Amino acid sequence: MTLKDQIRDEFDAADDKIAYLNDLREWMHGELSPQQGEPVDFVRWVPVDQIRANDYNPNRVAENEMKLLHTSISHDGYTQPVVVIWDEETETYVIVDGFHRYLVLKNYKDIDGRTGGLLPVVVIEKDVNDRMASTVRHNRARGKHNVTGMGSMVFEMLNNGWGDAEVCAELGLEADELVRLKHVTGFSKLFEDVKYRRAWETRKQITLRKEYRDNENGEAQGQQDQAILEQPSEKRVRHRSRKV
Repeated sequence: MTLKDQIRDEFDAADDKIAYLNDLREWMHGELSPQQGEPVDFVRWVPVDQIRANDYNPNRVAENEMKLLHTSISHDGYTQPVVVIWDEETETYVIVDGFHRYLVLKNYKDIDGRTGGLLPVVVIEKDVNDRMASTVRHNRARGKHNVTGMGSMVFEMLNNGWGDAEVCAELGLEADELVRLKHVTGFSKLFEDVKYRRAWETRKQITLRKEYRDNENGEAQGQQDQAILEQPSEKRVRHRSRKV
């Protein structure tokens, strides 16, 4: 029996044929492929109900463009997988790029029926700042991004501890573009007053201080820092400014 015949027999015997093919692709990608470093080397089909949108993508598509995308997928099929990360906490795939390809499957019954409710995805492993940067890079490469939404994303990346140079390098921004995005979000105004400059802290700084104080048995202050971390960014900034 040839290897192809063996694979065919195992496929025919499999109760979940999509799961069998996903497992087979994963094994070939991990054990045999010389392109293991390329996410597109392993495209898997995932139930759309296991996928969710991120909460930071600044990209927007008009209704006419959505209809055109549906027509494209209807005629040509899915030619590009959706880029996702696996969220252990929610046990779902979170979209980094390809939200509108996902939306077509969700909103159009003909596409859902043709794919059996499955979406082609590639999985990357990145933290939240790197995921935001990846989303922006995908959008900018296509010439599609919303300035206000992108500014909010930059605000959050700075709030998570990245410096100006790192943000510019990861997003492909010029320094003057970053300055404009800071003004869009009001981020720069936080630093017009010396008191605010001293008062503002990044999420990373608060987290490090909380860990230190917890280790020093400063439970009350640690709980206070935890409460600050759970607040939205703008509330956290106001809270710190009142302490000055």
